[in-house]
Amino acid sequence: MTLAPVSPSLLATLPGRMYTDAGVFAEEQERIFESLWFCAVRAADLERPGAFRTVQVGRESVVITRTRRGGLAAFLNVCRHRGARLCTEESGEVRRNLQCPYHAWTYDLDGRLVAAPNLQRMPDVDRGERGLLPVRLREWLGYVWVCLAEEPPSFEETVVAAVSERLGDPAAVQRYGVDGLALGRRIRYDVAANWKLIVENFMECYHCATIHPELTEVLPEFADGFAAQYFVGHGAQFAAEAEGFTVDGGGGFAPFAGIAEEQDRRYYAITVRPQVFVNLVPDHVIVHRMFPMAADRTVVECDWLYAPDVVASGADLSRSVELFHRVNAQDFAACERTQPAMASRAYRAGGVLVPSEHHIGEFHRWVSERLRPGPGPQGSSPAMSSAGPVPADPGPADPGPADQQAAAALPDGGTYASP
Repeated sequence: MTLAPVSPSLLATLPGRMYTDAGVFAEEQERIFESLWFCAVRAADLERPGAFRTVQVGRESVVITRTRRGGLAAFLNVCRHRGARLCTEESGEVRRNLQCPYHAWTYDLDGRLVAAPNLQRMPDVDRGERGLLPVRLREWLGYVWVCLAEEPPSFEETVVAAVSERLGDPAAVQRYGVDGLALGRRIRYDVAANWKLIVENFMECYHCATIHPELTEVLPEFADGFAAQYFVGHGAQFAAEAEGFTVDGGGGFAPFAGIAEEQDRRYYAITVRPQVFVNLVPDHVIVHRMFPMAADRTVVECDWLYAPDVVASGADLSRSVELFHRVNAQDFAACERTQPAMASRAYRAGGVLVPSEHHIGEFHRWVSERLRPGPGPQGSSPAMSSAGPVPADPGPADPGPADQQAAAALPDGGTYASP
C-alpha cells in the first residue's frame, strides 16, 4: 500500500477499511500481535506461587503462572486432551496445579501433565509430550512480555530499542526504577474504536489544545500542537507555575531517587509497538497496555506506578491519577467519535496528515509492511513509533493518556481495580 503525498503539507492516511474490515483485523492479529512481543501483565500481579492470569494475545488465550519455585511461565490456555479452555477465569490462584474443567486433565504450574483419569491404564502415553504448549516469555520493566512467534524477533532490538531510541540513552529508563515500583491505581477502559486510532492519537498533539485543557495547563508546549515523541531525548517541560504532574498543577510526590537533573520536571511519552504506551514523569510512571478485541473494540489497561513507600503509606493519589485518567477519557471519547466515520464513503480513501502529524505516516507504513503478502518481517526494525532518522531538535512532547481522580466518572466499561 502506497501512502502518497497529497500536497507538500499533507500526507495521505490509511483508507477507512483498514479500521473496520474484519479481514484486515484478522491479518493484524496474526501478523502483528501474534508475531511480536506483547506486554501481557504486571509481574507483581502474580505475587504468590499458584497465581495465574489469562490474557488475549491476538486470537489466542494465554495463561501466565507463578510457579512453585517462584518463576514465571506462560502457555497456550488450551487443554492438550480435546482442546477445552483450561483456565476460564481472568485471574486466580491454585494450590498446586491447573485442572481442565472438562475431563480433569491436570498440569503443574510448569505446564507438565501430572494426572488424568485412568492415565495409569495407558502406560504408552508420554506425559512429557502432552504438557501445555509453552509461550516464550521475558520480564522487563516489571511486566511480563510474551511472544507467540516460532522465531521471535529480538527483544532487545525491538522492545528495548524502542525505549532507548526515544530517550536517547539506553540507561535513561532505568533511572525511574520501573520494575520496582508499586501499583497505585489501575483503570480498565473498554473503547469502541480500532486500536490504530488509539495509537495515532497517542502519537500526536495536534488535538491537545482542543480537547486537553488540563494537560496543556501543566505542559504548555503541547498547546502548540507538536508531539515530541519523535524528537530523541526531548521531554515536555512542566509549566513554570506547575509544582507537579497533577490535575491542578499542585505538588505531587518526591522525585524518584535515580532521576537525572535533565529528567526532572519533564514528561516523556514512548510508544512501543504494537500495544504499549509508557509515560514517564519524575514521581510516577503510567503504562498503557492495549488488548485489541475486534476491528472496532480495544480494551486498554492503564497502570499508575509509584514508589513503594508512597503506595504503602496510603497517600492520596487522586490528584495524580486524575490528570491522566481525564486525558484518557478525552482521548478515547475522540477515538470513539472517529470510529463510525471510518466506514463512511467520505473516508473511503482515507484522510490527511498535517506536518505535525507526518510521523504517523511511518506508523502507517509499518502496519502496511506487516500485512504485506509473504512471510512478513519479524521485527527487523525497532518497535518504535518514531519516523526514520529522528531529529534531535527539541519540540513539544507527545501527549500521553492523562489521569483522572479516583472518584471521577469513567467512560462506559471503565472500572477501578484495587492494586
